[in-house]
Amino acid sequence: MPNHAIEASGLVKTYGKGAKAVPALAGLGFTVPAGIVFGLLGPNGAGKSTTVRILTTLAAPDAGQATVAGIDVRRHPGRVRRVIGSVSQKPAFDPVSTGRENLLLQGHLHGLPAASARSRAKELLDRFGLTDAADRPAGKWSGGMQRKLDVALGLVARPSVLFLDEPTTGLDPEARAEMWAEITRLSGEDGLTVLLTTHYLEEADQLAARLVIVDRGQVVATGSPEELKNELNGDSVHAELSTVEDLGAARRALEPVAGEISVDGLTLRARVSAGATALPRVLAALGSAGVEPVSIGTARPSLDEVYLRHAGRDFGTADTVAGGAR
Repeated sequence: MPNHAIEASGLVKTYGKGAKAVPALAGLGFTVPAGIVFGLLGPNGAGKSTTVRILTTLAAPDAGQATVAGIDVRRHPGRVRRVIGSVSQKPAFDPVSTGRENLLLQGHLHGLPAASARSRAKELLDRFGLTDAADRPAGKWSGGMQRKLDVALGLVARPSVLFLDEPTTGLDPEARAEMWAEITRLSGEDGLTVLLTTHYLEEADQLAARLVIVDRGQVVATGSPEELKNELNGDSVHAELSTVEDLGAARRALEPVAGEISVDGLTLRARVSAGATALPRVLAALGSAGVEPVSIGTARPSLDEVYLRHAGRDFGTADTVAGGAR
């Protein structure tokens, strides 16, 4: 495999025409080094799923280029499909068939000989802790087990690049932790390149060696989670205020005692060198301006703040109001 498992540049995709046109991607581009977990992070509607559909040859871009494992996705879609695995947001298994039957069918679809398909199915059932349930209908399994089966189906053909589209959506905390451990193992022990799309900030922070943050179909930040957080020097003070008038007064009061100041709704965030020692100064400045916050606290830099700096809005708010892009 080349040094870059995935390369995308200038990807453009619009759904619909005329007044009903909905832009999904607006010149998106990034590269994914081989053998890592790479996060494609953004709120619902940012363009993550459209990007994955293009890279897995399920959709064609209106403009731009992309390669997976060095293979052009537009010129040689069949070759791309032979080297990738893909796990979509929606379940891909047959709920009536058993887990073993689902894996055997996937093996046959990939052209594996019968003995190889049986061997691979057993290997994956053992790996994901599904052996005891292997011969029960998959539709009767728990949500966490079903999601493991979906990932196992994506691994049947031993891909060199695996696409995981929102793999932990809807899972309980225990099942999510188990999935995180398996994703880490896929890259760390197996050397697989994993492209992970997620709108869970903590998931990207925990799993991704590198990531891009996408907003409105464009990449707004790229780097490792630590690199991106370290760009935000110091800690942040976040204060929830009662009125718009308080926001203005608070901002003016904090300019002498804090660095970068941003506002989202009625929440004000200010960058400080050390949160614990700066908080008394911040409270004193607000008190002098006659501003009494509803709540106030300090925090270490987070990916939410990285998103806020680059996209100009809070990640949670963007996730709630995301529009038509997918």
